[in-house]
Amino acid sequence: MMNRARNIELTTKYLDAMQAGDWETVEAMYHDDIVIHMAGTTPASGRKEGKAEVTDRMIAEQVHGALVPERMHFASRWRIMCADDERVCIIMEGGGPTKAGDVYDQVYCEVFRFAEDGRMIEMHAFFDTALAERALFGNALATPREKPEKPLAY
Repeated sequence: MMNRARNIELTTKYLDAMQAGDWETVEAMYHDDIVIHMAGTTPASGRKEGKAEVTDRMIAEQVHGALVPERMHFASRWRIMCADDERVCIIMEGGGPTKAGDVYDQVYCEVFRFAEDGRMIEMHAFFDTALAERALFGNALATPREKPEKPLAY
């Protein structure tokens, strides 16, 4: 049975690997049957099932494929917001410049659930979908918005 301390340890390992750009460790932490729920209506949104769909299609092609690889920075700043025996909720920043010349500096709120073997089995991801549409998928809003006067603090 998973417990709060173990969930925090696994989450920290996952985010430290992202911060270091250690994508081999990140991928190894995904369960073969992982399910990721992505917010919104972007091309990356919806329910992603299975490690191959998550790592090959969504992460490699849609997110990393749009970014300048040597300048990507994920989990550059993160915090565990809450954790229990079932799940861990984090807030994280990450992204980088896109190959199309835009900037994808995103803030994510993610909820993780780990399997008994210590691999991530489920994730819910919430993020700025308008930013993703513009920077990753070339679909700008008709009327761009400015950053808020008081940005998100955590």
